[in-house]
Amino acid sequence: MSVWVVLSAVLIGVVIAWVGFTALRAASGVGARPRHPAGVEDVEDLDVFLVCRECGTEFRVTRLGELQVPRHCGEPMAVVQRPPVP
Repeated sequence: MSVWVVLSAVLIGVVIAWVGFTALRAASGVGARPRHPAGVEDVEDLDVFLVCRECGTEFRVTRLGELQVPRHCGEPMAVVQRPPVP
């Protein structure tokens, strides 16, 4: 067996391993910049609710960071602000 065949096989193996580790690292998120969440804001006194228009389920929002409206019954929930109850 030629030395060049062995060196070529080793080089191809190293390239395949490097591509595999790079793909695994990208998939796992290692080395990615961490997302800095926006400051959490206290909105309890604003009486904000997330309401499902299909079934009427309501969630009261007390703290707000990045607003991602959840889905309930397959549809996005509506953001509703009500006047405070005395």
